[in-house]
Amino acid sequence: MNITKNTILCCLLVLISLALCGCGKKADENKPIGEVKAEAEKMSIEKLRSMAMTYKDAIMAKKGEVEKLAAKLKDIPLTKMMGDEAKELKADIDALNKSISALRERFGVYYEKLKEKGDNISGLEI
Repeated sequence: MNITKNTILCCLLVLISLALCGCGKKADENKPIGEVKAEAEKMSIEKLRSMAMTYKDAIMAKKGEVEKLAAKLKDIPLTKMMGDEAKELKADIDALNKSISALRERFGVYYEKLKEKGDNISGLEI
């Protein structure tokens, strides 16, 4: 009986932890750059670093997706490069690159603000 209670308690703690992890700020490539700048002006160094890391992680994840799609594209025979599959992969890569560009712009706001405040920016390089 005691083992069952402990197992249930552990499972509940894991579920709560997972739910809380999902509640953090996420990188938003659609947030207007003016709004990002205004928010960054009011942030502490810790919050700026946290947001910069959030954007860096999102950028790195999307770069990984681009690499996977590029590898798939590379595997398509030259004779089928004008086919639907290749066109779709190219469109997906273009969309990801556009997204990365938008994320980089917003990341740059937090990064530059950290530099301006004299914080150590090591570990934030992309």
